[in-house]
Amino acid sequence: MARANLTSAVVVAAAADLADREGLGAVTLSALARGFGVQTASLYSHVRDRPALLDGVHQLALGELADRIAVAIGGRSGRDALTALAEAHRDFARERPGRWAALLRPAAPATVRSEAAGRVAALTLAMLRGYRLPETELVHATRLLGSTINGFLALEANGSFGHREPATDVSWQRALAALDTVFHSWPAEGDL
Repeated sequence: MARANLTSAVVVAAAADLADREGLGAVTLSALARGFGVQTASLYSHVRDRPALLDGVHQLALGELADRIAVAIGGRSGRDALTALAEAHRDFARERPGRWAALLRPAAPATVRSEAAGRVAALTLAMLRGYRLPETELVHATRLLGSTINGFLALEANGSFGHREPATDVSWQRALAALDTVFHSWPAEGDL
């Protein structure tokens, strides 16, 4: 790729592709420079450093995940929307493992404030509001949802579920059914 074609977006997209192929740990400025056929120093005008590059991959992944969630949950509510949202995450984790790994990094302040993060949060909250949860409980419900989905996907990705029957898909469906039950019977703030 010619040096003139390099932009921040091109460098971040290449980093995301490298992460999907070789793992997030393989993403370095020097590896990208080799891929572009340029000196590492040439990339510093497009990304400040490796943490900034990984933050860019994180934001890119959030945007791509938001697009998938929006399509998946559109017109759905309740358990159908919950399942669609969870499956969007699972498909993304399987198809884009490096990008998904970037999502598991602690988010930098700029990433938290990004439009992509806002979209994922808004879509998640919209799905949860279908359960008629009190607004004061949405943060707690979101944390439960995220930890269940991400925890399951992390354990599935590292093979932790591979040695025992029944199939992992059965456990996945049970987890989603349990979340649906929990969200339908969520305790009121005063019931704790």
